[in-house]
Amino acid sequence: MSRIVVFGAGGNAGRRVVAEAVSRGHAVTAVVRDPGGHEGLRGDGVTLVAGDVTRAQSVAAVAAGHDAVVSTVYRADVPADEFYTAAAEALVAGLTKAGVERLVTVGIGTALEVAPGVAVHDAPDFPEEYRRFSVGHASEIAVLSGSELDWVVVTPPPVVLDAEAERTGTYRTGGVAVLSAEEGAGAFSYADLAVALVDEATGRRHTRAVVAVA
Repeated sequence: MSRIVVFGAGGNAGRRVVAEAVSRGHAVTAVVRDPGGHEGLRGDGVTLVAGDVTRAQSVAAVAAGHDAVVSTVYRADVPADEFYTAAAEALVAGLTKAGVERLVTVGIGTALEVAPGVAVHDAPDFPEEYRRFSVGHASEIAVLSGSELDWVVVTPPPVVLDAEAERTGTYRTGGVAVLSAEEGAGAFSYADLAVALVDEATGRRHTRAVVAVA
């Protein structure tokens, strides 16, 4: 059994990571900004706590004594470059202080490459407001790359993920490029993204890398 911290546990991906990890017998600390709004997360194997992923002291406090951290955080009210840079910096500092080496985060599909060195968000017709968010989200990679953490950025396809599809437990992995869609396959689901995230948190299949999943 592993002890796993999930930041952003109240979101679409976070809730499913909590459920996936608990279903495998792991102990989960679910971190949200306001526990009062997420009482449904409480249950056997889950400790619900308040935390701030952008503050190293908060990260260190909740991560101490755990084996791995999964970050699925999102903020719509803060510019993406500010939020994701601050979160990555706090995670690096906080996890280093807590002695936790393994960090798994969710990347953004539009930062994956469609040609060598060319991201989806670099296409001429890509909407500028979405490009700012995508580039801002991807800012975490530079911060993580400069750290000593054993990190991996698990990145789903650049599409809207299916929030209703049942867990299949199967997925493909690649590198920094968008994985081509298989014929007849539906949209990648949050449930299977959660499978990939927990696999990485507990099995350490990749290290210090951006990994596309589909």
